[in-house]
Amino acid sequence: MALMLFLAVLLSVVLVSDCTSRQSDCSDIYNSGETDSGIYSIYPAGDNPVLVSCHMVDGGWMVIQRRKDGSVNFYRGWEEYKRGFGNVEGEYWLGLENMYQLTRNRNYMLKVDLEDFTGRKDWALYSSFSVGPGSDGYKLQVSGFTDGGAGDSLTFHNGMKFSTFDKDQDTSGKNCAKLHLGAFWYEDCYATNPNGVYLGGEDNPHDAIGNVWHTWENNNAVGMKFINMKIRRVS
Repeated sequence: MALMLFLAVLLSVVLVSDCTSRQSDCSDIYNSGETDSGIYSIYPAGDNPVLVSCHMVDGGWMVIQRRKDGSVNFYRGWEEYKRGFGNVEGEYWLGLENMYQLTRNRNYMLKVDLEDFTGRKDWALYSSFSVGPGSDGYKLQVSGFTDGGAGDSLTFHNGMKFSTFDKDQDTSGKNCAKLHLGAFWYEDCYATNPNGVYLGGEDNPHDAIGNVWHTWENNNAVGMKFINMKIRRVS
């Protein structure tokens, strides 16, 4: 009897330890005392771990989208955008379902870091960011813009459902994902296309298909060298 009681207590300690070690986001990891930026496992929903890139500054930022060298194809279908894809150490998309699970019960802010091929670096900050459930098209809610030099190319997409080439949920009579070779919260069609084609240069003749941020140069032909979308929990 004593042995059985000891084993039961030991098991309960292991289970509690395992549970408390399952952080839900980079902010949890930062608050636990971990201050080194890098790759971590989080548990946005239940028992399934998700690898994420954490920038451990100012409370712990978590990357949800990154473009940097064109090494990953972003012209993909609905299921892949729902699940997530790419290389967490390089170019990747966290996944719509993960974004929903993260933002459904907690408040987050969003920062978009951008760089062009001339070396210019600027950013845009949004004090509120969330993604709705899949049953409602993973609708984007974003507000509270602060300009870090990049201008506001995202508020235009507020309230839009996510669209891919095989699931058209935009408000246009066209399929914006097919037309602009990307996937995003398109309206009719976009002010930014961060998941568009990585053009690899600033002067590209193929207008409106690239990974552009319209307010950067007030046009749709300047593909960005670097785009990094990251979120941080708001207290």
